[in-house]
Amino acid sequence: MSGCGCGSSCTTAGKSGDAAKQILQALAKADKPYGSKDIADATGLDKKLISSEIASLKKKGMVDNPARCKYGITPAGKDSLG
Repeated sequence: MSGCGCGSSCTTAGKSGDAAKQILQALAKADKPYGSKDIADATGLDKKLISSEIASLKKKGMVDNPARCKYGITPAGKDSLG
């Protein structure tokens, strides 16, 4: 991965794949859709990083948005965890 794609020199560029995996793992363990705060509590990641990763994961079809500001993992997201 060459960067986070935001156009600036982010310190999160190398962590992007790890963050996405942590988010997917947290959502896979959740018994209900999670908000950004829930994901932050479960992963220890920064809420801004979570927001950008969620947007990317949604585009890839790995995360859905079943309720306003809540996120769940899709079958494709579960498959990506192996």
